[in-house]
Amino acid sequence: MDNLLNVLAFLYAATGVIALFWSFPTIRDLLAYKASANVSSYVIRTFCHGVSFLYAVLMISDRLLTLVVWLNFAAVVCVLVLSLRLRYFRKNLVEVE
Repeated sequence: MDNLLNVLAFLYAATGVIALFWSFPTIRDLLAYKASANVSSYVIRTFCHGVSFLYAVLMISDRLLTLVVWLNFAAVVCVLVLSLRLRYFRKNLVEVE
């Protein structure tokens, strides 16, 4: 049973890291001033990931779960902030070519 739990913990961490990598192309596009994220969907995703993070920290208190949820929450917040910056502050930004 311990081996099964160790494998499950490894797989959970691996899927968390894989889920984190989906954000990198979107973040790269937004840093290059290319609109590639739907702001309203990222508002919802940020809220959901925030609730998950708080639940992981306050209720479950598992370090691996907290780390994975925090990393995914941080990535979603990053995408949301960059999207809002591009949408509402683009006039003030100087594009670098």
